[in-house]
Amino acid sequence: MCILAVSLNGFSQNKKASNLETITLGGGCYWCVEAVYENLDGVKSVVSGFSGGNVANPTYEEVCTGETGHAEVVQITYDKTVTDINEIFKVFFTVHDPTTLNRQGADVGTQYRSVIFYKNAEQKKAAESIIAELNKAKVYKSPIVTKVEPLKAFYKAEDYHQNYYANNKSQPYCKMVIQPKLEKFEKVFKDKLKKR
Repeated sequence: MCILAVSLNGFSQNKKASNLETITLGGGCYWCVEAVYENLDGVKSVVSGFSGGNVANPTYEEVCTGETGHAEVVQITYDKTVTDINEIFKVFFTVHDPTTLNRQGADVGTQYRSVIFYKNAEQKKAAESIIAELNKAKVYKSPIVTKVEPLKAFYKAEDYHQNYYANNKSQPYCKMVIQPKLEKFEKVFKDKLKKR
């Protein structure tokens, strides 16, 4: 009986793990993107970091120079039985401006570019499809410049960048830049918010 219980428990854990998927997105400052996805139902974790560059294990200071080629990104792990890649992308294209090349508001540089780093053909197809739909529907005044690229490496940012908004709500950047994005997300996706 003990062996059966252990093996069933293992099966349950494997089934849960198989429901999890990750996607890596860059939509300007990762503090903003992280704060939004932390509140989307089905999202299990959001890790701020760097992708798309040519230096291994870059520091935040190195990425800020724009010389490493990295974008500030978040790696999102979500439960496919609760949310899906299309919803992840709908949120992404709602909370940042995908039409401005290498900038989001006052944040300027290639590290703030709009980019989707896919890890499989399904993610690539979904990304290209939603971009085509949004452009065709002329949702934005200008064409979308979001790049769709294969994920080659993801480097986690320093610890003080993780959960930045949650830990620094009184900071001016959090109040003036992150809070409005979060409020827009909560209004548009009010039925998709995590239960508190």
